Amino acid sequence: MMNGQEKSDSGIVAVNPTNKAGQSAAELVEPRPGTKGNAEQQHMHRTQSQARMSQSLDRVRKAARQRKKERFTALFHHIDVDTLRTAFYALKRKAAPGVDGMTWRGYEADLERKLEDLHRRVHRRAYRPQPSRRTFIPKADGKERPLAIAPGR
Repeated sequence: MMNGQEKSDSGIVAVNPTNKAGQSAAELVEPRPGTKGNAEQQHMHRTQSQARMSQSLDRVRKAARQRKKERFTALFHHIDVDTLRTAFYALKRKAAPGVDGMTWRGYEADLERKLEDLHRRVHRRAYRPQPSRRTFIPKADGKERPLAIAPGR
């Protein structure tokens, strides 16, 4: 950053309706702006990558809070093996097994192979999480609180 004046290009694009009838849905959204400079920073060591991911996700969160009516159109590039590994190690190690019965320790065995497989499935859109059942719990004030129940429970 030079003199604190420059800003990163936005990865969020406003959705603008088309003026022409008959255009496909893909034409309804403005193109994502290209990235500028710093291409050499794309190849970093793992710790730098994790720090950059945290900063990147913080920018996404901030943008989502500030511009609630805009749609995210280019977030898929944030999902890589390093991100999945960071997310895995952020999980509670002694938590109950997941819906598939897998514990944290069980998933940790052969972790790199599992993360690479998960990454490939996510990017080819073959990963399908099991849906949760939604129920509502009554509250004292008469309102209801939503509760998601994992499959098999």
